[in-house]
Amino acid sequence: MKLLLDTHTFLWYINNDSRLSPTALGLVNNPGNDLFLSVGSLWEIAIKVRTGKLQLKAPFETFIPQQIAHNRIQTLAVSFPHLVEVSRLALHHRDPFDRLIVAQTMVEGMPVISIDDKFDKYLVQRIW
Repeated sequence: MKLLLDTHTFLWYINNDSRLSPTALGLVNNPGNDLFLSVGSLWEIAIKVRTGKLQLKAPFETFIPQQIAHNRIQTLAVSFPHLVEVSRLALHHRDPFDRLIVAQTMVEGMPVISIDDKFDKYLVQRIW
């Protein structure tokens, strides 16, 4: 199954954070699943690192690529159809990164692994 990881899901997973639900952990650990992380999530992480809101175990430019490769995660580029969907979304969620993830989930037809129940207002498949 193809799965899109929300930003916090990725961060909690690579940091062995207990806030990650057993269901989410099982899906991410399942080698039969294809895991994706939006470039938007990478952008969000970079911004949070730069502003001091997030600290990583190593520099962003080495740690994040290592974690992506080690955990068999593919990056999902932002395409024009994703942006078209963003332009059509109701404003249930004000966070631009989350709105991009919602749009990518809709366009790509894959569930998102996220604790964020605001995603449910968009009628996307959210797993937690």
